[in-house]
Order: sequence, then structure tokens, then C-alpha cells
Amino acid sequence: MEEELNQVAPLYEALRRYREKKDASFHVPGHKNGQALRGDERAILDLARVMEIDVTEITGTDDLHHPEGVIREAQGLAAAQFGAEETFFLVGGSTAGNLALILSVCTAPGDVLLVQRNVHKSVIHGLMLAGAHAVFLAPQQDAGSGLATIPSEAAVREALRRYPGAKGLLLTHPSYYGMGASLRPLAELCHAHGVPLLVDEAHGAHFGQHPALPESALAAGADGVVQSTHKMLTALTMGAMLHVQGGLLDRALLRQRLAMLQSSSPSYPIMASLDLSRSLLGTQGPAFFEGGLAAAAHLRRGLAKLPRFGVVAPPGASGRAAAYTIQDPLKLVIFDASAALTGYKLQERLEAEGCVPEMSDDRHVVLALGPGSTMEDADRLLQALVRIAADAEQMGNAAAGLSPDPVLADELSTWNITADEANLSEVSEPVPFGLTPLRPTEIEAISTQESIGRQAAEMIIPYPPGIPLLYPGEIITEAVGQQLMKLRDSGAKCQGPADPQLRTIQVKKRESQAYTCT
Repeated sequence: MEEELNQVAPLYEALRRYREKKDASFHVPGHKNGQALRGDERAILDLARVMEIDVTEITGTDDLHHPEGVIREAQGLAAAQFGAEETFFLVGGSTAGNLALILSVCTAPGDVLLVQRNVHKSVIHGLMLAGAHAVFLAPQQDAGSGLATIPSEAAVREALRRYPGAKGLLLTHPSYYGMGASLRPLAELCHAHGVPLLVDEAHGAHFGQHPALPESALAAGADGVVQSTHKMLTALTMGAMLHVQGGLLDRALLRQRLAMLQSSSPSYPIMASLDLSRSLLGTQGPAFFEGGLAAAAHLRRGLAKLPRFGVVAPPGASGRAAAYTIQDPLKLVIFDASAALTGYKLQERLEAEGCVPEMSDDRHVVLALGPGSTMEDADRLLQALVRIAADAEQMGNAAAGLSPDPVLADELSTWNITADEANLSEVSEPVPFGLTPLRPTEIEAISTQESIGRQAAEMIIPYPPGIPLLYPGEIITEAVGQQLMKLRDSGAKCQGPADPQLRTIQVKKRESQAYTCT
């Protein structure tokens, strides 16, 4: 029996089964199960024999933390490709870059950082590590989809006026949904006040690399930009880059922070995949994206012929506010226009058809295409949607297992932490973060429906996208309480809570309730 157990490799077997199923990938990473590397025999051979290049810092391979040779050359080529003055390879994903940026601008406990409220959990963790005080800015909301983008220019201006000693502004752009707006006015505001604009551009590593793609954060004037090269380009998972420009960031300190946060034995296969990803962009140029963009356009045309399914798009000339003017053409955000299928249920149906989306929320499904996406993938998805619509109409919504109650168009994803929902004005008061844990005697678990008005003692992170709906110390508003119950009832996956089913939530006992975030 022991010998049999020793032969079991469950993770490897799960990956092998995934490979053999040959599902169509509408999720990250951008290489789409290696399809983007077809035609580049060098890349295919090297990555297929990855263990043969899994080395360490030996003669000729250089040192990530003190690059003088090939890594320095590779990072320089990446800086030139992406429009940076200096680029750092990251082997811990965009998380490492976000942490390093925060720790390089917030250098003393109590330093104030202006932060978009619906940021990735890594930003909250960075604030905790730095002992920083966050001034949260409410994101703008697209009226049509109910989804959020970046804070308004007015909110940033007011925050800079109130907190002239702020160490910078940190934004997420684009959102997980590929949505955004121009960063240029915000960069100009930051620079007029002498502070850096930091951008978590994890989902926009491809921006600016083709005329049909939106402008990159660097081109818009950002000072520090983190990109997940593995998400929408072709690096191995955990492969990311940190780009910097201008004189507002202490680069020597940034290097020290990166050395502190990243492994002293970095993965050479991951770094090699970053180099190859940049090389593919450099050698093929905009042509590298033509296949994926064509597949995305084909999908949009096909979806226009399927009235049951809608696609989120910028408002154009509709007169709505300019909260949402940019949409990544390689991200399609679809929904059931009849409001019977939730996003979670639609994702489930698509996966049963062999089409695996990137993520879903209570209303939407996010489809991530990339350089490796093909027309065959697009046709497979469209055929799946045709069957899903036909089955639902033939059986009737109730018989098909669909929700008998329509999903309201204004139900919000966890990206959409609005001012009303978080009980914030457009610009919050400073919120202190730290690492001191609560004592068990200060915490109690109560039912989710009874948690409204209480102070959270744990982080609740629907995943994906990894945006904290609650952080420790935050007051649970009625709107957030309703969101928690929706997540509980839908069976959504959450990171952070002691009870992953969200039947209960940990809160501070009333006698110890104080607005501190740990």
C-alpha cells in the first residue's frame, strides 16, 4: 500500500488529464497551452525540455539580483520593447512587483499612499508589510454594465489636495474585465504634485504592442508599472516584469526590495520564458497578435447573431460618463441577456462543452484570448453557445436548471467596490494597515447574515479575480453583507475566510472593535 501511495502524483496526473482533454483555452496564460509557440522550434524544444535548462547561478547564466551578463542584456531588451527606462524580471508574478513598489515608496510606518479601492490582494498585503496608511479612492462605475474602472480625475485631484504628503497613487488598469479609461490625466496630476503614478497593469502586458490594442501605462506617463507577462503574453506562469521610468522612484531601493522579496534561487525557465516572450514580440511585431485579434473579432461577429448573449463594450456616443472608454479587444465579457443564466452557471455550461473561461461573476463570464487563440477556438465557443441557448429554450429556464429569478443588470462583481458599497466617500480617511495579528480572544465567528455593521477580522477574497471584498478592520456594510450572502449562495470560491462556504464570518468582538487593519 505504501509503495502504491508513493507512486501517486495527483498534481502531475491532473495536469496530464488537462493536457489530454485538449479543451479550448479562454483563460490565462496567453500561450494557450503552447499554441502561441507553434512555428518557433527553438521555444518548443527548450520549454518541452524545461528541466534541462532548470539551472542556477553558474558561470554564464548571470545573477538576477546582481545582473551583469545575459540577464542584464535580456532586461535591457525588454525595457526597449515595452518603452521603459529600466525593466526588472519577476519570478513571483505581479505580486512581487506590487509589493516592491509599495515598499519602495512607503518607507516609514504611517506613510500615506493613495490607492484605488478595488485592487488585487497583493496591494493590501503590501500596505500591511509597509505599515502604510491607505487613502482609498472609489472607482468609477460604468452605468451600462455596473462594472468599475479607475477613480475619476476629480477624486485624484481632491485626494492630492487633502494629502499633500502622499507617497504616490496606485491604480489597477486595465481591470480583470479588460476595461479602463485614459491614464494620462491622472499621470499629469501626480507629476504636478511631485508624486509617482504606480500601475498594476497585470492584465495589460500586451498593451501598446499593436495598433488595435490600448495605450500602455508607460506610454501614458506612469512611473512604475507591473505586468504579468504570463497572463496575456506567452511567459510561463509566475513570469512578470516591473518597468520604471523617470526620477520619482528610488531605483536602488527598488532593487533592494526586489532582492528581499524574490527567491535567492530564481527560476531560470521562468526568466527564459520572459526573454522568449519579449523576443517573439521583437521579431514578429504587431503580426504576433493578428491571429488572436482575428479570432476575437470573429467571436464578436458570431455573438452579434446570438441575441441571447450580450457583450460588454464601451458606451461610445451614448452620452454616458467617461468612466469606461477603453476595452481590451482580446478580453470578451459576455452575459446572458435573458438574465436567466448567472455568470457562474454560464461558465459551468461552457466548461462542460470543453471551453474554459478565465473567470465569472454573478452576471458575467470573462473570455481571455491571446496570441495563441485560433479561429477553431472561436468557432468551438460559438457552437457551444448555440447549443447552450437552444437547450435552455427547448427545456425552459426552470427545467434547464436556470435561476427562476432574473439576475439584475446592476448586480456587481467584486471589482466594483463603489463608494456606497464600502461606506466611503469618493476619497476615504487614512486607513492604517499593519502586521500585528488579532488575538483569538478578540475574534468571534457569527453567521453571515448577522455580520452587517460589524468589523471584519479576516480577508474575504473571491477568486478569481483576487480583489478583496473585505479586509480586516473594514466595517461590513449592508451592501457588502448582501454580496457575502450572494457569494455564499452561489458557491463562489473565496480565499481568506476560515469558513470557505461563508456560512459564518470572523469579526472583531464588539468590546475590541477598533478601525485598524491587520
